[in-house]
Amino acid sequence: MSEKSCRLPAEKLKWACDPSIFNFRSTDEIGNLEGSIGQERALSAIHFGLGIQDNGFNIFLAGEPGTGRNTTIANHLKSRARTEPTPNDWCYVYNFAAPDNPLALSLPAGMGPELAADMKEFIDGVRTNIPKALESREYETHRVATIEEYQEKNGELFKILEKEVEGEGFAMQRTVSGLVVVPQKEGRNFTQEEYDALEQEEREQMDAHGKALTERLNDVMRQVRDNEKSLREALAQLDRELGLSAIGHHVGPLQEKYAYSERVVKYLESVQEDLLLNLDDFKPQAAAPQIPGLRVPKQEPNLERYQVNVFVTNDDHSGAPVVFETNATYNNLFGRMESVMQMGGVASTNFTLIKPGALHRANGGYLIVDAREVLMNPFAWDALKRCIRNAEIRIEDVLEQYRFMTFVTLKPEPIPLKAKIIMIGSLWIYYLLFHLEPEYRKFFKVKADFDSRLNRTPEVMQDYALFVATHCRNEGLLHFDPGAVAALLEYSARLVEDQERLSSQLMELTDLLREASYWAKEGGDSLVTREWVIKAIHHKIYRSNRIEERMQEYFEDGTILCDTDGSVTGQINGLSVITLGDHTFGRPSRVTARTYMGRAGMVNIEREVKLSGPIHDKGVLILTGYLGGKFALDRPLSLTASICFEQSYEGIEGDSASSTELYALLSALSGIPLRQGIAVTGSVNQHGHVQPIGGVNYKIEGFYAVCKAKGLTGSQGVMIPKLNERNLMLSEEVVQAVRDGMFHIWSVTTIDEGIEVLTGVPAGTLGPSGKYPDGTVNHRVQERLLEISEKMKRLLESEKGEKKEEKEER
Repeated sequence: MSEKSCRLPAEKLKWACDPSIFNFRSTDEIGNLEGSIGQERALSAIHFGLGIQDNGFNIFLAGEPGTGRNTTIANHLKSRARTEPTPNDWCYVYNFAAPDNPLALSLPAGMGPELAADMKEFIDGVRTNIPKALESREYETHRVATIEEYQEKNGELFKILEKEVEGEGFAMQRTVSGLVVVPQKEGRNFTQEEYDALEQEEREQMDAHGKALTERLNDVMRQVRDNEKSLREALAQLDRELGLSAIGHHVGPLQEKYAYSERVVKYLESVQEDLLLNLDDFKPQAAAPQIPGLRVPKQEPNLERYQVNVFVTNDDHSGAPVVFETNATYNNLFGRMESVMQMGGVASTNFTLIKPGALHRANGGYLIVDAREVLMNPFAWDALKRCIRNAEIRIEDVLEQYRFMTFVTLKPEPIPLKAKIIMIGSLWIYYLLFHLEPEYRKFFKVKADFDSRLNRTPEVMQDYALFVATHCRNEGLLHFDPGAVAALLEYSARLVEDQERLSSQLMELTDLLREASYWAKEGGDSLVTREWVIKAIHHKIYRSNRIEERMQEYFEDGTILCDTDGSVTGQINGLSVITLGDHTFGRPSRVTARTYMGRAGMVNIEREVKLSGPIHDKGVLILTGYLGGKFALDRPLSLTASICFEQSYEGIEGDSASSTELYALLSALSGIPLRQGIAVTGSVNQHGHVQPIGGVNYKIEGFYAVCKAKGLTGSQGVMIPKLNERNLMLSEEVVQAVRDGMFHIWSVTTIDEGIEVLTGVPAGTLGPSGKYPDGTVNHRVQERLLEISEKMKRLLESEKGEKKEEKEER
């Protein structure tokens, strides 16, 4: 195959978008983009994941940042959630049976704040009505009458007892230990001397009477205590009836209003019962002792426990909630219990200080979180798994298990979880979780994979135009004409290095929209044209290519050796790609090969000094397979060859230079010089087929820049694998140079094709005799290998002879 037949025309070096495919003069004339650009696979997975309601079918949006994952799911959920039912409100209230375990009440959407307002109104009424009722004359009259009734009963009992005691010659007297019965004589108490002077029989009779009267006194005291208990019960019943009359007309309507919720009705019953049991709090309290210089405020009853903590509320017309949690800490996801510092530095909490997390706000709808944030924040991932596994959300003090001391805290009632959780992350995180997290597959069964490149179809190109129009409107940018949109599409194809595909890195394209609009405004234009897009691209490169320009200076002043003219044996220009942060560029590297007699085989100098990676080492070892299969079919391959990247002081990886190294090696073996104006890239297999590589555009443009600096001769260019032709999206400058015949691009399929382009000498085909035609590259290589083999054979025979002579002499 001749050199000209391998040469590519300028039309194949770049895909050019025809602006006439767009039927508008400005993107201001077209509508907005509905949905996303392409991504049919991901959209199908999202539709399935959102539609299936079985447990565990949560979604993981996998893909590179900037591919529209957030925007796509946001747009999809925005329209979907609007048509779905609005979830219930949730409130936390005081648990009168177990104060440390606040109760969670579920109410229809929008009714949570209404219950809180009703309870506030109820509490305000209680604060006024109960004290007023307790201070009323009717209540005081009933209370006094009840007390007097029981006092009369007690007085009657004591009156009867007193008559019995006096009839027996005794009297009742009050002492420190209470009432006692003592014997009487002539209207006074017996003295000890008088008692001792009595006869034994009289003393025993007096003691028996005293004992009987004491028992009677004890019976009366028991009746008095029973009467006092009955009095307290009667007063409590009086207070209860008073309380019911004061608050019953408030509780009754509330129970009717919330009759649809049994738990709310029971809660209202508990509130009423607790108020009736604590009416003493509303009664006038004894005045607190006054301390000079300190004013002690009047003690008011604490009614905080009757408040309602509106935990989560939803507008009854808003549909299902969609929550983006950008900072996925434990508290932000699962809620928290806040504390109030009191005097002395003691922190206290109560049910009104329970705050919701993103999972509570998204309950009944959708929660979107960043996978990396969830995994980085302590406890968040394990807690999320528990919530999904148990289908409930618990608010806990996560640090409780790590403290040396246990503190009294709340244990709020868990809330049932029914939400679709969507995690967004890279493919690396997805595979990491899939393989290392046993329960991940149970909880995130749907993967929506966002591709970084899209097939270039007419529909996709029209969607790109709508994408431009949407961003111009949303961000107040200047609108684009068809030529500018076409330039944007060409830049998109350049990003993926494919003439048949476009990039889905929408973040990168959006930045270009903004920059092109800026330069158009700076230039006083009212519309972004192709020239402004190209200028934005050039300035974007200029801001980042300082290192590339500095390296280019080294090529120009000869610090880095690179011949772009003439021919040299065993020397060739290879191509590599360097990525420094946000900028990627190509540069040529001189590759040299030396061959000599020996049996060491291929000596990769980079490998020997540990500057090459395993893939590059593999590429060099493939060369041995190629040479052996082609030139050592009837005799062993006796050869030592050293291959080196000159002036390379950093690591080398990749096999894209393996064909380059093979060309240098064939030149060194054959003695035929290689054209230095042609740089080469491409990997090779053991059969000599040239395989495609990456970064082909950067490599070509890097060598073109060196040739331009040293002077274009019209014979320079780059040789690439034929399979890389569709990856060509070269700059307009390089394409024009090819069009003018000042630079060339060759594409080859095999090493034989490539060596002909580099040397101008036919490669040669193996004949029936096992020889290559005279004058061909392969023939000269074959002859050189045969020569080395014969010399090695004679040398070995000579060495054996010398050893034999030495042995005989001994």
